[in-house]
Amino acid sequence: MDALIIKQIRNFAIALIFGGKTMRKVMDPQMTIGEVSIADIEFDLRSRDEIPKILIGLQELYCDRSLRKNIFEALKGLTPENVSPNKGRKGMNLWTILVLGVLRLVSNWDFDKLTEIANNHITLRLLLGHSLFGKPFRYALQTVKDNIALFTPEILDKINQIVVNHGHNIVFKTHEAELKGSCDSFPVETDVHFPTDINLLLDALRKIIFLIMTLCKLHEITIWRKGMFNFREIKKLFTQISRMKHSSSKNKKRREEREQLIIKAHRLYLDLAQAIIDKAEEALITISLTDTDIITDLKINEIYGYIAHAERQIDQIRRRVIKGETIPHHEKVFSIFEEHTKWICKGKAGVRQELGLNVCVVKDQHGFILHYRVMEDESDVLIAVPIIRETKERFENFTSCSFDKGFHSPDNQKKLAEILETVVLPRKGKLSAGNREIENAEEFRETRRKHSAVESSINALENHGLDRCPDHGIEGFKRYVGLAVSARNIQILGHTVQQKKLKKQERLEKKQRLQLRKKKPEKQSPLKNKHYCQLCLIH
Repeated sequence: MDALIIKQIRNFAIALIFGGKTMRKVMDPQMTIGEVSIADIEFDLRSRDEIPKILIGLQELYCDRSLRKNIFEALKGLTPENVSPNKGRKGMNLWTILVLGVLRLVSNWDFDKLTEIANNHITLRLLLGHSLFGKPFRYALQTVKDNIALFTPEILDKINQIVVNHGHNIVFKTHEAELKGSCDSFPVETDVHFPTDINLLLDALRKIIFLIMTLCKLHEITIWRKGMFNFREIKKLFTQISRMKHSSSKNKKRREEREQLIIKAHRLYLDLAQAIIDKAEEALITISLTDTDIITDLKINEIYGYIAHAERQIDQIRRRVIKGETIPHHEKVFSIFEEHTKWICKGKAGVRQELGLNVCVVKDQHGFILHYRVMEDESDVLIAVPIIRETKERFENFTSCSFDKGFHSPDNQKKLAEILETVVLPRKGKLSAGNREIENAEEFRETRRKHSAVESSINALENHGLDRCPDHGIEGFKRYVGLAVSARNIQILGHTVQQKKLKKQERLEKKQRLQLRKKKPEKQSPLKNKHYCQLCLIH
């Protein structure tokens, strides 16, 4: 589907749901009876689960007045332009959207699990500002989905910077401490099935048939009464082709006969597919001649988008199977729903390929992720300089960064040296005497040994939801990655605060135990009693 159509649908949905009817508040300042102040919420400091850590991190952001002001200012960007913050029915608070958004990613939950926890987890509901008395407020599944979808990568980037800066103020002994980073990329899969040209064509035809049936029923057009029959017929041909295998016989005649059967099956599949497309175009012309509204126009444009996908797949199948051509890689599409999906070959053991997009991250020595970037049509070599320049703009004390060999190029070596004081970027191939001396230096070797720590951050991101993106579209992909990075940084912040409070609590408990020992009188031994000793001697 064209990006412009997607944007129109999204704007129309926002206007339909929120326009002029909903008021938005960051957080209701008026507390109700039974509501507990967020600063007074207590957590189990010895818990190793991720939920208390993320909630402690959010509590830390809320209780600091300057941090809360900056966070709330960034969250105001979630409110659509046509929505008044003071008029209309009450919508979900922006603080609630942030809490549920990061909790979904750090716990790697789907929306059903998130909604269930939001309605029943007592500590979480206290952090969301709900009272313990009266009839409990319950969140609806679709409400949670729609509100978390309001996040944009720009808003999440602002929140991420605020979180990381506050984390640095806690972990650094001095504010002027230098940031030493590590940069690497990793693939994030999109939620797609394994693509073949025949099943991509089936996907397109399925959407065409079901959408056109809905429109025809709405406008009382009977041309598509046998829509389900057509889909079952195309599905039968698809199943037949998918089960056919090329002959491995040594007899040339048998192999040729098998190839002809495969070609014949593909011809039948393509002929029926083309007939369905022609019939759909005929129905669309009939529908467009009637009085249509904006929803119908959007649906018609959506169907034409799927028709374009189907025609491309028909052409590629005909060229590959019937004409024997090899389809160039740049012409291939790996999903008609997630068109941004790329075929990624990282050369990992046991993983031949992954379907998704690469994401590049820069982490510091304390585990905070300073910056990230979704790599659209970019390689490691092309992204090295832009992501470091953007990180330097966000954090002025960022002075050093390490890379692996995939980021190397002579131009990158030169440009990165102009941005950073120390660049640890191993060169490819045989080294000259000067380069060998640079890479054998103690600082270079020590930093290169520590570079593998970035894999720990990548693994943590993947374990906390960033292994596969369930959100749709490139905007949904970027939003999902941004939420994952922000959630991870808030979790690290919460873990840091939790450990500081735990150490303070343990010191206090130790002090109390020592005071009790001093106050408690010592028991007198019976052997020290003179009368007891005399009685013992007599007996």
